[in-house]
Amino acid sequence: MKIALTREAGRNDEARAWLPADAEVVEVPLTTTNYFAIDEVTRHLESTPDYGNFEVLVVTSRRTADYVHAAHAALVEGADVLSVGPATTHAMFHRGIAVSGEAPTGLELAELISKGPVLMMGAAQMREELSAALRDRQLSVTQVACYETLPAELSRQQVESLFEADVILIGAPSAWSLARDIVADAAWVIVPGASTGEVVSLDHPRVLVGWGPSLCETLATFNL
Repeated sequence: MKIALTREAGRNDEARAWLPADAEVVEVPLTTTNYFAIDEVTRHLESTPDYGNFEVLVVTSRRTADYVHAAHAALVEGADVLSVGPATTHAMFHRGIAVSGEAPTGLELAELISKGPVLMMGAAQMREELSAALRDRQLSVTQVACYETLPAELSRQQVESLFEADVILIGAPSAWSLARDIVADAAWVIVPGASTGEVVSLDHPRVLVGWGPSLCETLATFNL
């Protein structure tokens, strides 16, 4: 069984621990992340019309967790802090930030939001489903970017490794946008949550939400 790990270099160690000992594992980093300076993000926050009055903070990815402390002054006391996906909640917990609600996708998170204004923090290219749903309910939504995801340049060998893989771990829609024309139809794509799974399933027939320690047991059932 050949398994491709596609997160950035240095961020695949946890996933390696979930894989069968006899698997052939290759790393094919698909993206790089450009994190914005916290001072820059803070200035952006301070320039928003609702600064100091946000009733809800939505943290859309684990990469945003280090920026949440910078947003405290933008919120009213007792504001709801919500996260998209368990990985984001986990990252917040380890930074001492209490989360009052979580949903696997942004659109599902909309069901937990009944007041505004709402502050969303995440990638420069955020998905629009949640903000559109909230604005349809006449809630004010402000998006503040903390980082941008950039495509990595792949070598011919890396492209071949990705095409030959039986299993590929894809961590985000941005990674899938770079992999979808390379991954073989017969390969299984493993994703961390439903939102990424929905994006991958638009182009690929074999998708499974399965990141975590149980992945090794799951892969054993594939008979690859």
